[in-house]
Amino acid sequence: MITSTQNPRIKHLLLLEQKSAQRRKDGLFVVEGRREVEHCLEAGYTLRTVFVCEELCRESLPPHGNVWNGAEVVPVSPNVYERIAYRGGTEGIVAVVEERRLTLQDLRLSASPLIVVLESVEKPGNLGAVLRSADAAGADAVIVCDPLTDLYNPNLIRSAIGAVFTVPCVACSTHECIEFFKHEGISILTAQLQDSLLYYDTPMTGPTAIVMGTEATGLTEPWRQAADAHIRIPMLGRLDSLNVSVSAAILLFEAVRQRQKQSGEK
Repeated sequence: MITSTQNPRIKHLLLLEQKSAQRRKDGLFVVEGRREVEHCLEAGYTLRTVFVCEELCRESLPPHGNVWNGAEVVPVSPNVYERIAYRGGTEGIVAVVEERRLTLQDLRLSASPLIVVLESVEKPGNLGAVLRSADAAGADAVIVCDPLTDLYNPNLIRSAIGAVFTVPCVACSTHECIEFFKHEGISILTAQLQDSLLYYDTPMTGPTAIVMGTEATGLTEPWRQAADAHIRIPMLGRLDSLNVSVSAAILLFEAVRQRQKQSGEK
């Protein structure tokens, strides 16, 4: 059992939690919680090490023995777990996992895919919330263009509550993404105030990509030029923007509504 927070393995785990450069260098990231680890395994990720605090695990304890799904199980004391638990929960499980960087070509899209694109998203919490909405709406993928946040940031994983593993998430450039959509025949709908139609007046039943920019600057010009339609959410108050995760949820479930209506009519 590891009982000291100065243990080299604990120091390395903390570096993985705190430093994106360390995660990229080692190809590893950290997941906390039994449910999140199971989602991670279901998505095909490989566990490297599982740190377990038996006093906190109780029913969440992995199977007996020192190996779980091929990963070494390392017991830690409560004071060590308190140091490594970035979520502040009491499940007692923190895993070190091997990264898996998806590309656009890795995506397995449905016949009429629904995709969310975020350009230059900065806040991990926003991306995590969008992933949760994408999971709930049955979206095929979330694509982050020119990302300003690490896809394996612990705050993203925490806010996504496992959706980072249930929804394929790809990071790429805006140019690569636009070329991919054009090649695949996916309609590009950009969320913007200028020269736009109300979102519920825009068809979303075919292959669709909903593209959103930052709340501060919106989308860059390449997206505006590549768009098949510009859409907006009506703003009836004094402010002119919503949080990007709220906007994504509204637009995703409009696509769901239209698709369900079309399916019901058939």
